[in-house]
Amino acid sequence: METQRFETDFAGKKLIIETGRYAKQASAAVTAQIGDTVVLATATLSKSARDIDFFPLMVDYEERYFAAGRIKGPRFSKREGRPSNEAVLIGRMIDRGIRPLFNQDMRNEVQVICLPLSLDYENKPDIVAMIAACAALHISDIPFDGPIAGARVCMINGYLMVNPITDEMEYSDLELIVMGDGERITMVDCDADELSDAEIGSSFEVAMEAMRPLAKFFEDIRGKVGKPKKKEEELIMRGGLEPEDLKVIETIKKAALPHLDKYLFSTPVGSKGERKLVLKGLEDMIIAAFTKKLTTKDKTEEEAKAYVERLLSSFFFDFIEEQVTKAILDGDKRVDGRKLDQIRPLSSEVGLIPRTHGSGLFSRGETQVLSVVTLGAPYDELSVETMESDGSQKYFHHYNFLPYSVGEVKPIRGAGRREIGHGALAEKALIPVLPDEEEFPYTIRVVSEILGSNGSSSMGATCGSTLSLMDAGVPIKKPVAGIAMGLASDGKKWKILTDIQDLEDGPGGMDFKFTGTRNGVTAIQMDTKTRGLSKDMVKATMPQMRKALNEILDTMQKAIPEPRKELSPHAPRIIHFYIDPEKIGDVIGPGGKVIRAITDELDLKIDINDDGMVMITTTDAEKGAQAEKMIRDIVRVVEVGEIFEEAVVVKIMPFGAFCNLTPGQDGMLHVSEIEWGHVNKVTDRVNLGDKLRVKVIKIDQGKVDVSMKALIPKPEGYVERPRKPRRSFQKSRGPDRDGYSRDRRDSRLKGDRKRKRD
Repeated sequence: METQRFETDFAGKKLIIETGRYAKQASAAVTAQIGDTVVLATATLSKSARDIDFFPLMVDYEERYFAAGRIKGPRFSKREGRPSNEAVLIGRMIDRGIRPLFNQDMRNEVQVICLPLSLDYENKPDIVAMIAACAALHISDIPFDGPIAGARVCMINGYLMVNPITDEMEYSDLELIVMGDGERITMVDCDADELSDAEIGSSFEVAMEAMRPLAKFFEDIRGKVGKPKKKEEELIMRGGLEPEDLKVIETIKKAALPHLDKYLFSTPVGSKGERKLVLKGLEDMIIAAFTKKLTTKDKTEEEAKAYVERLLSSFFFDFIEEQVTKAILDGDKRVDGRKLDQIRPLSSEVGLIPRTHGSGLFSRGETQVLSVVTLGAPYDELSVETMESDGSQKYFHHYNFLPYSVGEVKPIRGAGRREIGHGALAEKALIPVLPDEEEFPYTIRVVSEILGSNGSSSMGATCGSTLSLMDAGVPIKKPVAGIAMGLASDGKKWKILTDIQDLEDGPGGMDFKFTGTRNGVTAIQMDTKTRGLSKDMVKATMPQMRKALNEILDTMQKAIPEPRKELSPHAPRIIHFYIDPEKIGDVIGPGGKVIRAITDELDLKIDINDDGMVMITTTDAEKGAQAEKMIRDIVRVVEVGEIFEEAVVVKIMPFGAFCNLTPGQDGMLHVSEIEWGHVNKVTDRVNLGDKLRVKVIKIDQGKVDVSMKALIPKPEGYVERPRKPRRSFQKSRGPDRDGYSRDRRDSRLKGDRKRKRD
């Protein structure tokens, strides 16, 4: 296949799609290029199937440091290792955007791999990867209900911009990433700086308009280079059911329909476990009835029972979800008896764990989350390394989902893609309300343990994080809550649901998560099991979402109205202040000698930023204050008129004494400045190690003169003895700082030189 190249305008930039050059054994491979950022995307379909009960799609975004011209990694292995969190999140976004557009009964494996080849640091590779993946799937032979594309919308100085460059994004109050075709949205990932619901709605409209021409562009490309899509008979579909099996399934469905009201709606069942038992009762009834009906001379009772159980496993749960959706659409009936805009029972508690720095327990129905805050020193920050950049985070959130939260027994394998994604969503929900580093210089780690899950544990983690931060005394600007909105639809009718749970997240549904304060939205994430959401669906969701968020915030603020004024006694204390950045070297000292001496002596930690911000971390307030004084003394600029209460005498000379004022500055106390009256010898009044009260009386080219008598009232009638007039420079240049005449010193040096010659 020869190389084919296609170009179009995308938000004022040239988008280049090329196919036929790379990865020719994949079902399809394309490169997408904006500026000098290039991403290769491949789409491949397996010939075999996996024995699983869901569509096996894998989407991987593989970082390659060569794309950015960097060599990174540990010293003895420069190979890219485990994907960074950013790479995982990009892969998850693409997955959520394309997954609903496949036939969910297909059991052939589909893999989409996005490989960045070049990065120009202006055009971010995530959108380029989305575009490449969507184009590759659309021209491949893999059945896919495209075309769709991806777009980023930012709000900069109040204006909405599509696909801004990286530098422009630094000034943005919004980052909205959407996948769709202009008429429908299949994926949303957004973080916002407390934008209003109206502003969020406008940004959705701009994003959808941006994707419309791209979808048409992909359709044109497919018309020229696209492969014929495989038909269903060429694929491996779920169940392997024969036509006779399908007839039996339809008979079972008809027989089950009259009983659904009794099992699902007549007595609302609120517990997920209770619902499982109720549905198990319905299954047992069907198995008993149809085992008897299908037992014949040619099929024993055991064989008939096994046959019915196999058929039920292929359709029963989907059938129940369809009937739950139908009940909502036809009669506004939910399985737990709630109204469509009603939230399950809410509960908020704080301060439950004694030794932690802050804790919060949030419950919504059966979803229960324990969030715990740990405050650390600035050096505890999280280092982040990605293909695009290196950095650090002072605030980070970890989300743990253990098997007991859904009543299951499974091996614990550590954080997976789901845990990383849910944790990142709850993390960015709180970022807009966190205090500035100058106000609160701590490193903040929040861990959310999911203790029970039945609908949107990530939104529970957002609420739990807020409670725990307030309990820890972190001065967040406003509390943040989260809610998951759902959808019931059958292709024609649709209704929006508040606070979805298990059976309500089936085919025709969505998981539309919002986080925000009373004033605006801070984060959004959406995935769907439909062909996508229309503008009307998005618009209808907003007011229902706002009502729910405010109700949750009311409950949370009853538990803790505002952040605590004091930190936990178990939390470290950070004393922070600023020094002149030019004095940082004086504090650190040669080879770190000065700062290391302070930290070793007082057993604490000291961090200094380039802007001169000093942060002292300690559990002993007295030692912290002592360290602060030592550092302030090091960088202190001595001024005329300043008084030092305990200037230590460090050197005695015939003409006076030198007193240490600050760690880097001595002052000379002349013998005539010791007291009012004549002092014959310095040592008659002053000795080494004495602590003197002195006043700075003169500063000349960095040399400081101090006086004791300036702090003593002049005796009544005191007449100061006239000093001998200083001889002119030509005759004598006066004594040096060591007390010797410069003329005598020079003569002495000349004599030394003469003796050496002799």
